[in-house]
Amino acid sequence: MKKGVIILLAAALGLSACNRFEKGEGDMTYKIYNSEGKPKIQEGDFVKLNGIQIIETKSGDSTLVNTYDNERPAFFPIGKSMFKGDLASALKLLGEGDSAVFKLNLDSMAKYSGQPKPAGAKDNFSTFTIKIEKVLHKATNEVDSTFEKKKRSFFEEEYKALIAKNKASEASKISKYIADNSLKTQTTASGLQYIIEAPGNAQRATLTDTIMVDYTGQFTNKKADGKINVFDTSDAKIAKDAGIYSPMAQYAARPLVLGQLAPGFIEGVQLIGVGGKIKIIVPSKLGYGENGGGPINPFTPLVFDISLKSIK
Repeated sequence: MKKGVIILLAAALGLSACNRFEKGEGDMTYKIYNSEGKPKIQEGDFVKLNGIQIIETKSGDSTLVNTYDNERPAFFPIGKSMFKGDLASALKLLGEGDSAVFKLNLDSMAKYSGQPKPAGAKDNFSTFTIKIEKVLHKATNEVDSTFEKKKRSFFEEEYKALIAKNKASEASKISKYIADNSLKTQTTASGLQYIIEAPGNAQRATLTDTIMVDYTGQFTNKKADGKINVFDTSDAKIAKDAGIYSPMAQYAARPLVLGQLAPGFIEGVQLIGVGGKIKIIVPSKLGYGENGGGPINPFTPLVFDISLKSIK
């Protein structure tokens, strides 16, 4: 993990004394950790940033957002502040290359954003740890249409750079995951790597079958707190540990039409029978490819632990 990320994570976890925070607008308090002395962000600017948002709960800190875990920075247009001490007003204290920690009022955020206040919050504040990566400044009196074109070009260039970085590092991510976990995998002709933990019976699913599976999908990189980086699971305990639990989800074996799944998932399931368990490491060409989808970035390898319960 890079030194800058370690510093930001330490700040996000509250390892700095609260009395070092300064008073900002409204109920906001803040601590600036690094200042490059560049022009401050203004209303109308477009910002690329990395950040961590946490709330303190009775059982400990709960991470709501971590762009480092997602390996995807956020792009943030700076509009008018919705209330004194909101995130826009916080970011206006920073310039390109700066990093800081802000505590923002949860009640005000819920009121003006329309989003419900996070459940289980111990106090009325959420902590944002921010690193400003780049700033596209809007010039005084610059026509909106002209700046919109600049924003699109800025975003497209940054996104292309992200794709190129992911493509170049995919093979090393897979190798590192296998080495870090001391795995002895087998590889199919397509490039799928796997470990059969239990073969199951002789029955094999076909593309038109509906399978009942328990599964957990994760990224190859661990989260900043050292936990596995889960993006989807049918296991309630794993979901809670990963911070992705939803009371609306059904945590049990799930019915899936095999032919509608990613090629790597299909191939992995067909290597086992009912009662079987398999771990598969899916390169992006057998997963979500060069476009990605949802929380999955382009050229992202994935890991699935699958238990095949039944075939219909």
